[in-house]
Amino acid sequence: MAQFPTWTVGQIAKRCGVKVSTLHFYEDKGLIFSWRNTGNQRRYFPDVIRRVSIIKTAQTLGISLAEIKSAFDTLPDQRTPTKKDWEKLSKAWQDKLAARIAHLSLLKKRLSGCIGCGCLSMKTCPLYNPDDTLASEGPGPVLLDPALLQKEAE
Repeated sequence: MAQFPTWTVGQIAKRCGVKVSTLHFYEDKGLIFSWRNTGNQRRYFPDVIRRVSIIKTAQTLGISLAEIKSAFDTLPDQRTPTKKDWEKLSKAWQDKLAARIAHLSLLKKRLSGCIGCGCLSMKTCPLYNPDDTLASEGPGPVLLDPALLQKEAE
């Protein structure tokens, strides 16, 4: 029977550029997996490095851990995503990322238009709401609401 190389939690943390506590957190969330050796120490197969890299990349893109977990759950036997798997997973996130980019672009345009003009008009500024006249539109910053910004873009 062939022996597979195993890594300690410290080795994985160092290689991936994360804290040991981050790996424990990922494991608690079911994103990565380890086992205990006879000395009750965590051990990982090297492919966990790829899983952690995917988690970090997806988080950088704004994908939540719950979404990452859901994507990983589509893989058989908790296997680490292959290049083909990653292509499939990333395509599923592209629409969400495109919507987020569009929202942020509109938000940037609106904010720079308001502040950038220099007038700081209290009548047209989307950040100003005298006498709470926007309360009827709903809670929170309704003029910066993603749905409203999307309607404005269309």
